[in-house]
Amino acid sequence: MNTPTKPWTLMYTIYKETVPDVHRIMGEWRARAAQIPNDELRRQALVSMETKAFHCEGGAAYSLLAKNKRKDLLRFIIAYQTICDYLDNLCDWSDSQDPDDFEMLHESLKHALAPGTPTENYYKYRKDQDDNGYLKALVETCQSSLVTFPGFSNVQENMEELSAYYRGLQVHKHVVKKDREPRLTTWFERNRAHLPEMTWYEFNACTGSTLGIFAMAGHAARSHLAKIQADSIKSAYFPYVQGIHILLDYFIDQEEDIEDDELNFCAQYPDEEKMAERIRYFKQQAEKSVSVLPDAKFHSMIIKGLIAIYLADEKVQTNPAMKKTANQFIRFGGLPTAFFYLNTWIYRRKSKEILGSAE
Repeated sequence: MNTPTKPWTLMYTIYKETVPDVHRIMGEWRARAAQIPNDELRRQALVSMETKAFHCEGGAAYSLLAKNKRKDLLRFIIAYQTICDYLDNLCDWSDSQDPDDFEMLHESLKHALAPGTPTENYYKYRKDQDDNGYLKALVETCQSSLVTFPGFSNVQENMEELSAYYRGLQVHKHVVKKDREPRLTTWFERNRAHLPEMTWYEFNACTGSTLGIFAMAGHAARSHLAKIQADSIKSAYFPYVQGIHILLDYFIDQEEDIEDDELNFCAQYPDEEKMAERIRYFKQQAEKSVSVLPDAKFHSMIIKGLIAIYLADEKVQTNPAMKKTANQFIRFGGLPTAFFYLNTWIYRRKSKEILGSAE
């Protein structure tokens, strides 16, 4: 199986082959999560899989980069993304707003990228403790998958760098409300010297994606990589590909976050026009940055597909103002984005009908 280079072959392969495998593997983790003794940990593990399954579906597209190691790569992507989504729920919905607790929980993501590192008690600073080894099993699945990738040794350092950014964001954005923006802006200032021109909230958006990690894992699973190749993949994805990913995520969540009094990065722009202009700029820079990579067409389609997936979301479709802005994004994404958008919208409608008729 060659890496898809056309929108229709990518869509067909994802929905006919990859998505069923994703749901089968997620089903195994769901069954394990259902056995967690602690009520709160079990609830958040199950809810995170129920509400954020599309994160694993999207990440799984990178499994198409590695023909011979596809199953191991898919297991890594799903385990790593499941940790991210589970911990995000724990930090969002628990009573804790303790940065030490959040840092300790997210040590699991650091260990997941470091085969041979012993697991720890990641719940050390919270009252909810007994998950029956669920989080450790996710970490160990990542570790055991990564060691089979021929190019892992040369991407490990870069994967850890992007993971450290992600972990930092998760700590800073979940602390007590009055401390969030000061922590996030201070963190931005510490990193500003090696970034292109951007605002503090755009930088924070760039840190919140796992796509760069999955792209590096995909290439590492396929073959040996020189360090210079690993560096080019990281630089292609961070900041702009990851930035457009998370800016779109915050775009569709604006109303929800305002209602819940949550920090939203897209709401920081002075107006809708400036937000649209900057998202367009991020899209252009993302396309430019991936054009130098092996399988450049595949990575370019991922960007166009990202735009489509978020804009086909029900939150956008039921909000006339958001839909108007979304139509601008679809236009600057071009025909492939329009193709992905239409197919994603149809897929979601059909999935909803199937689920509705099964109830």
